[in-house]
Amino acid sequence: MLTLTARIDPASAASPNLTLSLTAEQRTRSRHRFRTEEGEEVHLHLPRGTVLTDGDWLRSQPEGTIVKIIAKPEPVLTVTGKIPLDLLRAAYHLGNRHVALEVTASYLRLLPDSVLQTMIEQMGLDVQASVQPFLPETGAYHRDHAH
Repeated sequence: MLTLTARIDPASAASPNLTLSLTAEQRTRSRHRFRTEEGEEVHLHLPRGTVLTDGDWLRSQPEGTIVKIIAKPEPVLTVTGKIPLDLLRAAYHLGNRHVALEVTASYLRLLPDSVLQTMIEQMGLDVQASVQPFLPETGAYHRDHAH
């Protein structure tokens, strides 16, 4: 089993040896065991509060194996609207509920929740359920880099 202890800059190393696909919730775990796409068991032992993002590279100690983090597709709701102000209003209301939210210029994305879906639809926005990588905002005060 590999122990992954440090995030590294992709420019500072050779190609990754392994790939680890994680959901948004799993990317918030700093101490956990997972299995890579290649079947290798890995143990995350990262600083508490670390939030991994899609495309991060981690190095194992002492072996030096490099593992690339991939945002695993998961069930999500994608919200679109006819005008940007509608998305801003929806983001405001979802933020008041402290919902993990992916924010882009053309859509909002959140984890499935029937109550929130109804609220958004009542605001006149379109909601589509699908399976996609979920890349929520990490928060304005988060120390790690955002996506």
